[in-house]
Amino acid sequence: MKRLTVIILFFCCASFMAYAQNDIQIVKERIYKEVMKPEVDDAQIKTLLQTLKDDGTWPGIDYSNVSREGFEHRLHTSYLVSLARAYKNKSSEYYKKKKVKAAIELGLKNWVEHDYFCENWWHNQIGTPNYMVTLMLIIGDELDKELVNKTQPIIGRAHINAGGARPGGDRIKIAGIQAKNCLFLGDDEKFDEVVRVIENEIKYVEWIGAKYGYGFRKIVGGFENRSYEGRGIQFDNSFHHRTDGVNNTLSYGLSYAAAFAEWAVYTTGTKFSFSEEKLDQLIDYFLDGICKTSVFGKVPDVGAKNRSISREGAVNPYDDVLPSKLISVSDYRHIELQEIIDVRNNQAKPTLAHATFYWDSEHFSFQRPDWFASVRMYSTRNYNMEQPYNSEGFLNHHRGDGTNHISVSADEYKGLAPVMDYQKIPGTTVMQKEEMPGANELQKLGLTDFVGAATDGKYGAVAFDFKSPHDPLIARKAWFFFDKEYVCLGTGISCSNAELPVVTTLNQCILRGDVILASGGKSSVIEKGETEYKNVDWIYHDKLAYVFPEPTTVQLKNNIAKGSWYRINRQTDSPKDEIERDVFELYLDHGKRPSEANYQYIVVPAPNLEQVQNNTSKNNITVLQNSPAVQAVWQKELQMCQAVFYSEGTLEVNDDITVECGNPGVLIAKTDGTKITEITVSDPARKNAKMLVSIPGKVNAKAANLTVLWNEGTGMSDLLIDLPTGNYAGSSVTIKL
Repeated sequence: MKRLTVIILFFCCASFMAYAQNDIQIVKERIYKEVMKPEVDDAQIKTLLQTLKDDGTWPGIDYSNVSREGFEHRLHTSYLVSLARAYKNKSSEYYKKKKVKAAIELGLKNWVEHDYFCENWWHNQIGTPNYMVTLMLIIGDELDKELVNKTQPIIGRAHINAGGARPGGDRIKIAGIQAKNCLFLGDDEKFDEVVRVIENEIKYVEWIGAKYGYGFRKIVGGFENRSYEGRGIQFDNSFHHRTDGVNNTLSYGLSYAAAFAEWAVYTTGTKFSFSEEKLDQLIDYFLDGICKTSVFGKVPDVGAKNRSISREGAVNPYDDVLPSKLISVSDYRHIELQEIIDVRNNQAKPTLAHATFYWDSEHFSFQRPDWFASVRMYSTRNYNMEQPYNSEGFLNHHRGDGTNHISVSADEYKGLAPVMDYQKIPGTTVMQKEEMPGANELQKLGLTDFVGAATDGKYGAVAFDFKSPHDPLIARKAWFFFDKEYVCLGTGISCSNAELPVVTTLNQCILRGDVILASGGKSSVIEKGETEYKNVDWIYHDKLAYVFPEPTTVQLKNNIAKGSWYRINRQTDSPKDEIERDVFELYLDHGKRPSEANYQYIVVPAPNLEQVQNNTSKNNITVLQNSPAVQAVWQKELQMCQAVFYSEGTLEVNDDITVECGNPGVLIAKTDGTKITEITVSDPARKNAKMLVSIPGKVNAKAANLTVLWNEGTGMSDLLIDLPTGNYAGSSVTIKL
């Protein structure tokens, strides 16, 4: 009996080992199939073979330049991989050709002998190891063994304890390289360990300031202290790559999601599969973070971009690869993923309507099926912009100053970056300097606490108590979003510099078609140029109208702008040729040394001029107040009031409704015209646990986060609303009355 048990155990273990080996082989074959997907260009292979020098180098690559802006060596490693694909691809005329293999070994020999090391750690721990391990997976088993062994220390720089493998940052990518190397080496045990590291990187992380308090910025080392973590998916579904609080959802956060999805596909159906919990978290992040920070879920929001805005193709549409991978491994939120796939393939129009505030990143996005808008801000809780690493995006000083982009066609800003006036970013109020500060003066910590938004998921009110870290300038700015338009208010605009003017930019985008201006009831097409216009009622350009509740003086440019990619990106391969673009630029000039200046305008996505001429939006909007104490609007069609209270105060909405706010906050009140039926509030400063709002009439509503006190003497109900705390401080709460 004992012997029989031993035999059974032996066969069970053998069966399990075979099963595990089978799973390993499945994963390895899937990876091989993926790395072999790119088509082989035989013409390129011919050129590579003909131009390869006897020392294993290629002409056109500056092997002496290992700077952050240079390191053209990445071309060398990519050429090796291209040659390997040709060697292994049966459809290539170079399939199994000895001269191809010899060229690979010659080029690889040069690399391992010189071990080219870049000043940018990324190439050393990600870029080069990734090319090398890909080369090994394709052809490593046929290469000279000694040469293969010499690649291992280079590939080995990508490991889960490497300096660049920061949690929530590049750890998944680095771990993925290590996992692939484990497969190549046949180290099954280590492979299993690394795959679990990848899986466990999908998690929500506490925003850095939540644990250390808003005074954390004053601690020695501040946000730069790497031991404080805070990197990864935030509880609001934005993404922080570093501890500066900058929104990296569409840069590092996108590649983070793509790397995880890649391994989810590689391991699905095997013993290495990821848990449903982790897959669900990633899908939530993709749909509620990445997609809602994108125009129609398809094109990156320019306002959410950092230094990558200075790269060609930075605002190109996304493909369907990532959502297709997610939908292949999970049924969770299947319908929404399928819509994103269809939209990205131009097989369906978007149906999504949302108002989303990312309170950990101070970013707001608003979507309707036919238009998209966003607002980017910063506070004492985060920095204004990513550092201009690697000499990229070094004119981005004001791209967080209440940036407000608006899209109807989703390509209004495509190709604008090299010719843009970076002191006239859409939505911003900026002192016009003779030249921008240096790149070392770009990233700044915010100076005010009261920055945030209230949203019920469909509508949103945004508040920015703005104090420029670059200029002697302050302003209070607010945006109020409805179905067919949004309202932009600015007040208290003051600057102590008497030499330079201050302007608020409504938009700066690619000029397409006529610009039509209305004044005194008459409209006309305006000629190209740069001109001041007085008593303007509205301006229409490219399916967007800018409507002024009161006749306003505006500055308008619809003319050629010049620049170059090298002007904003000093990488060695950045094009230096001068570029010309026709640009539309609309702004308000507040003059030199403004004191308590203000503005108000309505942005209306309008498919045709007739809709603007009917004044529908202007008739629906009433600016109730635009002062340093309160900024508020009324939307007649929706019977909705949106307001920002910078201090406790009273707002008369109409003859029947008055709202008293007992502490600073943002408020959305839905009404039936005579009484409030629903209220949404938030505390942008995140200093209060409760918000006190008093409204007319006796309220009988009951909710776990609501206390109601009836004041018979005033005829008002005092609503004491519990505000979100902890990881959700700064988010909104909605009460149905």
